[in-house]
Amino acid sequence: MDNTDLSQIDFTGLVMTYGLNIVFAILTLIIGLWIVKFLVSGIKKGLDKGETEPTLKSFIASFASVLLKIMVYISALGVLGVEMTSFIAILGAAGLAVGLALSGTLQNFAGGVMILFFRPFRVGHFIDAQGHSGTVKEIQIFVTILTTPDNKTVIIPNGPLATGSMTNFSRQETRRVDWTFGIGYGDDVDKAYEVLKRLLSEDERVLNDPEPFMAVKELNDSSVDITVRAWVNAPDYWGVFFRMNEQVYKTFDKEGLSIPFPQRDVHLFKEN
Repeated sequence: MDNTDLSQIDFTGLVMTYGLNIVFAILTLIIGLWIVKFLVSGIKKGLDKGETEPTLKSFIASFASVLLKIMVYISALGVLGVEMTSFIAILGAAGLAVGLALSGTLQNFAGGVMILFFRPFRVGHFIDAQGHSGTVKEIQIFVTILTTPDNKTVIIPNGPLATGSMTNFSRQETRRVDWTFGIGYGDDVDKAYEVLKRLLSEDERVLNDPEPFMAVKELNDSSVDITVRAWVNAPDYWGVFFRMNEQVYKTFDKEGLSIPFPQRDVHLFKEN
């Protein structure tokens, strides 16, 4: 292009036209994202008023946020002057390529939908999955967030979580607590039963139906092992478990029952 052609270009007009488009696109992006934030907040409040289940509430809010933001970005590109018909065609082709590249992400999305539909767990349940244990705090589109008993945050992708094995400790209303207590070979087994039954009956959290069970489990090397099983309401599990251990330790000795531990006799012989 020669100097004459360059002089004929209206640089001022180009700057005014595209400069305004850029400004309007930025304003559209800023205002749009602010509106999205406002709308998502309104959706959360509406779900709270409707007493929507926390599992469904977090998923809907997360999905709405992503969808609305995509709409804002597309609108901003339209204001910028991008031809939307061509852009949508390019977006479709790019979406296919990205979908293949991000197949794991799509699996996580599908996993989130499966979790929401089949509800193997809900917000507030304590689960063990993918090598982690914790209380479910949020179920988002792609991930589920757990809080461990020592207050760590664990983020698990929904894909493996939906298709892998998982233990839900909160699904049932009651749980069985199991103990194994050892007594010495010279101790009275029937008296041990009596003491254990009394300790269980003194704890109001232990359920009478089904009634507690106890029996000799094994004749071990240095102890007679007694299995004790009792049913409690799920939230009382650990409290009953720890209290019973403590009470047995304090009571057995007073009742003349020994708690054996591994011992080894060493005999020394003096050579002449």
